[in-house]
Amino acid sequence: MKTIKFKYLYIAAAMAVLGSCSEDFVTIDPQGKFDTSTYFSNEQQCYAALMGVYDPIRKNTGGFENLVAMLNAGSDDFYAGGGSATDGNGIQNFSTHSLTSISIPGSYWNDHYQGVSRANILLDKLPGATMSETVRARFAAEAKTLRALYYFNLVRLFKNIPLVLVPLNTQTIYDPEQVAPSVIYAQIEKDLLEAIAALPNTVVAETEAGRLNKGAAQAILGKVYLFEGKNPQAAAVLAQVNGTPGQVNQYGNKLLPEFSDLWVTTNKFNAESLLEVSHTSAGNSDWTFWGTGRDEGNTLNIMVGPRGYSRPTGSTAPDLPSGWAFNVATQKLYDVMKDDPRFGATILDLKALKAAGKANYIPAYQDTGYFLNKYLPRQSDVRTGGGNAELNYKQNSYIIRLADTYLMEAEALGSGARAQALLDEVRKRAHLPSVPVTLAAIKNERRMELAGEGHRFFDLVRWGDAASALADRGFNAGTDEIFPIPYTELNGTKLKQNPNYQ
Repeated sequence: MKTIKFKYLYIAAAMAVLGSCSEDFVTIDPQGKFDTSTYFSNEQQCYAALMGVYDPIRKNTGGFENLVAMLNAGSDDFYAGGGSATDGNGIQNFSTHSLTSISIPGSYWNDHYQGVSRANILLDKLPGATMSETVRARFAAEAKTLRALYYFNLVRLFKNIPLVLVPLNTQTIYDPEQVAPSVIYAQIEKDLLEAIAALPNTVVAETEAGRLNKGAAQAILGKVYLFEGKNPQAAAVLAQVNGTPGQVNQYGNKLLPEFSDLWVTTNKFNAESLLEVSHTSAGNSDWTFWGTGRDEGNTLNIMVGPRGYSRPTGSTAPDLPSGWAFNVATQKLYDVMKDDPRFGATILDLKALKAAGKANYIPAYQDTGYFLNKYLPRQSDVRTGGGNAELNYKQNSYIIRLADTYLMEAEALGSGARAQALLDEVRKRAHLPSVPVTLAAIKNERRMELAGEGHRFFDLVRWGDAASALADRGFNAGTDEIFPIPYTELNGTKLKQNPNYQ
């Protein structure tokens, strides 16, 4: 397949419908064919396609090549781990910052472009569909927000990427060329600003949980501005999301009372969540289609579990199934976090439990004895129905939550009473005293609060701290801030490899 994965741009709508909806919900006639010129004719069909645009956000924690596991592995807080130095070449090579165009998993490129392509097709077809203008505007706003999110991930991961805003066909799939990152960011801003005006303030919890609202789009925009260095704009839009620090915001969001409440598997779409990935144990995912986008379980859960876990009768150690031992925490993270009240909810110190005779496990590659407790699988969550148990964990994952936007606004402000109040509220929830607001204090708070959620690597790059923090991991400044473009995307196309990669 020696093309950019823009081939999805003209077949993705079929995948969106077929991969996201049951036959009871949408019927395609004739069987085995899909005609984008006639399908998008009404609200029901466009809604089915919209759900397909949402599907790729599951890359956050779904599939072996998920974003959180990968980005954790390239930070100073976690190793790749796993069974061996060759257990998942992509994640292993990113952990040592030795990625090449061959070892980079292509899905980090094409899964996001698949999301872009689905959004492009839906936006192209919406004007001709029969539905109310209110519904049409909302569908378009959701598609634009998702397209912006996928492009935001792409530009941070690869930097030099093509901008495609219309469906392509077999004659045009070879045409896209890279544009300056500033062009990508400008389009992201445009999409989000247009979407914010049309998105609802809230969604119906019983039937629309997981769909975007105005606050979620503003949170993404605030983060985009921060990554662009547009601190005043970031502070302004994030203030609309955050409201009065410590109080319920205009969209009904508020910090949860306890940090540990965030990691209760059943606590989905809680008050702190702004943008969340939905997983389910009812998808009957199995090995035949794992990683294709059809699997709906949280794969990070099984990835971070310890191997060969057991505990003696009567032990107070947690009841865990065995896992694959990826994303073991580094001694660095343990040392800076061991006295933080959030440590227990973040890291399971299995080394200590084993020494005390309360649990046992088989040490795997790069073992430190410290496991990512936020996403550890629980025996009570193991799927007992159809599919493979390993692929059907139901814990959702956060893309952005309120504590994150508090700290981003504080960073954008830099100083002052409001920045101090935002920092204080995050620390107060963690049962910690106030400290003077400084960039160093905010950096430390982000590390403690968001450890293991996939933010650390991009934070280090954004702050210019990656070279020093990752010096012992093989990081080369000027190269390893971004991924190489997969070889299969270069071969036969107009794309050029990123600097210093081959």
